[in-house]
Amino acid sequence: MSEKWVETCERMLEEMRKFSEKEDRDRLDLVQSMRFTLYALHRSLLGWMNWVNNPDIMAAFGKEELDEMTKKIAEFTEAFIKYDVKVTQKGAEKSVGAKRPAREVRERRRSLEDIFYV
Repeated sequence: MSEKWVETCERMLEEMRKFSEKEDRDRLDLVQSMRFTLYALHRSLLGWMNWVNNPDIMAAFGKEELDEMTKKIAEFTEAFIKYDVKVTQKGAEKSVGAKRPAREVRERRRSLEDIFYV
């Protein structure tokens, strides 16, 4: 199973490379690339969680190997979360300017409630 996992990861890395090398990318290309990349990250995280939650697999690694893995994962996770905070703050600032007045939102909600009933 590990061999197939590695092959799939290599194909995903190749697809990510193709996305990044594509010339004249428009907004949709960028969103598609981001979506694929996040899917790849999600898939990898699920695999890691399966390993970490399996004592038989974790017992095969020595303390030094586990220490190296822990440090590396913590390093890029910290960088990712810092970036997440930065982009989330930027998105929040952008959405504040785009918010509708509360009255308009309530009126829109009321009209939708009139349309849908159970």
